[in-house]
Amino acid sequence: MPKLSIRAVQPADTEQILHFIVELAIYEKAEDEVVTNTNHINDTLFCDNPQVHGLIAELGGKPVGFAIYFFSYSTWLGKHGIYLEDLYVSPEFRGSGAGKGLLQELAKIAVANNCGRVEWSVLDWNEPSIQFYEAMGAKPKGGWTVYRLDGAALKDFAENRI
Repeated sequence: MPKLSIRAVQPADTEQILHFIVELAIYEKAEDEVVTNTNHINDTLFCDNPQVHGLIAELGGKPVGFAIYFFSYSTWLGKHGIYLEDLYVSPEFRGSGAGKGLLQELAKIAVANNCGRVEWSVLDWNEPSIQFYEAMGAKPKGGWTVYRLDGAALKDFAENRI
């Protein structure tokens, strides 16, 4: 088995990151919702003061998965946290330890930065991921529903048309 390594994303990873984003969108049955491109990725991950960060999992030097995250804040804890926006491992490399490695590296980053928690969302039909998260000790946050304001509704609300 090739050696697993986890590292921070680098500008040379931009095409690979976009590839993983599209693979993830296909898996989640939402490919038509991807509007980002390599310029957007470069402008957000590799700008002077990035607000979003990423990790790449490699097996024997080959990229097999990624995680994109940003720091959040909990008023109740009075601490920062990490929000995991995306975690993805290409299908042929699932079970290799890459997903666990990405999450463990993220946990190390959280602990090193005195964060109170790491949070993420998972689609309710994604049973393999739910089982994976629960096997490592993660618990679903009951009683909460995710809301989203985007697209035309976001613009209309911002411009006081709603």
